[in-house]
Amino acid sequence: MSIRPIKRIIEAQPTVEGAGVRLRRAFGFGDTTEFDPFLLLDDFRNDDPSAYRAGFPWHPHRGIETITYVLAGTVNHGDSLGNSGALGAGDVQWMTAGRGILHQEMPKGDEAGRMHGFQLWANLPSSLKMTTPRYQDVAAVDIPEITDDDGTSVRVVCGTFWGKTGPVDGIAAEPRYLDVRVPAGKRRTLPVATSRHAFAYIFEGSGTFRDASDPRAVKTDQDGTESYSFTGNRSLVLFDNGDEVVVQAGPEGIRFLLVSGKPLREPVAWHGPIVMNTNAELRQAYDELQSGTFIQEP
Repeated sequence: MSIRPIKRIIEAQPTVEGAGVRLRRAFGFGDTTEFDPFLLLDDFRNDDPSAYRAGFPWHPHRGIETITYVLAGTVNHGDSLGNSGALGAGDVQWMTAGRGILHQEMPKGDEAGRMHGFQLWANLPSSLKMTTPRYQDVAAVDIPEITDDDGTSVRVVCGTFWGKTGPVDGIAAEPRYLDVRVPAGKRRTLPVATSRHAFAYIFEGSGTFRDASDPRAVKTDQDGTESYSFTGNRSLVLFDNGDEVVVQAGPEGIRFLLVSGKPLREPVAWHGPIVMNTNAELRQAYDELQSGTFIQEP
């Protein structure tokens, strides 16, 4: 077994999307080769309704899959195919945009005004860029959660982990999407297939993702004392190669998304919400938007 070292740590940056939603972007809209097959991760978390209530009005997608995971509040959605609904706390929506869809996502806070969720974009391979759009809406009660003897708990949104398989299936990148919580002071080793790119996004507490036996994981202070260099809230840890991840939880515990997927290793032509393989395909998509032929009948 080989522990995955940290390739780099990224602090999620403030940005504004949609009609004025203030969020934090962990990665996206740059060179995402190291994250392949994933393209973007947004953390839309705010306790101020004025920072999110304008939402994400009607906009197109083609060539990707969007994964929305809600922790607090509600996201109301609708699309050009006539689908509509609401995602509540703990719910997941996995949308395969395929050949094209227009949709809107409108967040609403809980009774305290809190809104918290994530949106992850996964690329589609060239063979599925123009596939039929579809949704997988998953209620919180249908997502398996496993709790180990030491109190570590894992919600399995997609993929198989500790003998449980998440309800989302048929995804091109064969991803594994986990919501992991490790209690204070505990150290856990989590398997990750060597063939996959992997990252962790911390959204509660703090911890370190380096082996405690590795001297690079230890920070030596001026007085000679040693302590772990912890990674905290809104930090993304991009892992290098290996087949397991080691996490040491901090004094308040740690909660994070652990996401991995099989890289597509295909060219990416990307502008806004549309991701294709060539610039010609990208131009065609925007020409169709202008001409009103973007949405194609089955």
